[in-house]
Amino acid sequence: EHCMRAIRKGATKGPHGLPLMGGGDWNDGMNRVGIGGRGESVWLAWFLYAVFEEFRPFCGIMSEPDHADDLEKRAVELREAIEEHAWDGGWYLRAFYDSGNPMGSRKSRACEIDSIAQSWSVLSGAGREDRARQAMEAIQERLVNEEDHLMLLFTPPFDRKTAADPGYIKAYPPGIRENGGQYTHAAIWTAWACSKLGQGRRAEALFRLLNPIYHADTPEKVAIYRVEPYVLAADIYSRAPYVGRGGWTWYTGSGAWFYRLGLEAILGLRREGEKLLIDPCIPDNWPGYVMHYHFGGALYRISINNDSGEGRGVSEIRLDNEVQGDHAIRLRDDAHEHQVQVILGGTAKAAGQPEEGAESGTRRS
Repeated sequence: EHCMRAIRKGATKGPHGLPLMGGGDWNDGMNRVGIGGRGESVWLAWFLYAVFEEFRPFCGIMSEPDHADDLEKRAVELREAIEEHAWDGGWYLRAFYDSGNPMGSRKSRACEIDSIAQSWSVLSGAGREDRARQAMEAIQERLVNEEDHLMLLFTPPFDRKTAADPGYIKAYPPGIRENGGQYTHAAIWTAWACSKLGQGRRAEALFRLLNPIYHADTPEKVAIYRVEPYVLAADIYSRAPYVGRGGWTWYTGSGAWFYRLGLEAILGLRREGEKLLIDPCIPDNWPGYVMHYHFGGALYRISINNDSGEGRGVSEIRLDNEVQGDHAIRLRDDAHEHQVQVILGGTAKAAGQPEEGAESGTRRS
């Protein structure tokens, strides 16, 4: 009941049928976008859709089919409202101000494109596929700065010349923290969305771009980054004279997401109860890799074979040489050693066709 009340509160609709933004959504620095009670959040719409879809099964467990039907109906309405009102022609809007003016539009002087409105079109599963892919390409073109190893939250930043008043985010200097810098939490979502689209080579490249080790692997980079290279920084600055300087470090929220990005989204290892699911999305030019997984006293030696060159799509999993029917293995704490073979190549792909979003170069795990 507590969860249902929270969902209903978060799903309060505005003029475009999107959830009200109130005093901020994920980005609490945008605390005045909807403070008047009419501003709406496009990101929150994606997030709510995901909540609706993931919470519906619990309504069934609780024998409340009316709640489940209501969430299903709300999800459909929300998806339709997003596609009708929030598509800007090349990517999705970030929000609507109380005035009705859009944020995250080609017409916006600041925050022309915001990453989380694009990545969550994929992560939520709600975005129209052609639009979601186009939106992710817009992130790559406009927000990924490979030269400076940065993935920006949005661009351009808000400054004193910006007439709009999104909230206290505007108090940060341009390019600092959420105001147009790299906010690592959101950047990880972008890489995860690439993985979900099957773009293994791009997801791994963004993982390396975010890895703090590569921000400090030469004396010159150390002098620029100036924070610890062995933990994640919440933010990295993007404007001169501080381009590439790390901000608040030991950021556990980003640390947890980064760990999951590598282990779950790319290497494809995910546990549900006593079942281990294996569904990688790796660069198509990786030959494979090996993982050792301990379950109590048992050891599972997992070998992933990418001879197909597809980098994704599990065609077969064998546990101790027995084929597993559901592409997962049942874990047993039996103090024994088990061999797991995973064969990739279960996706339809023409021979010689390059991976979407691929880039040159060969890397091995």
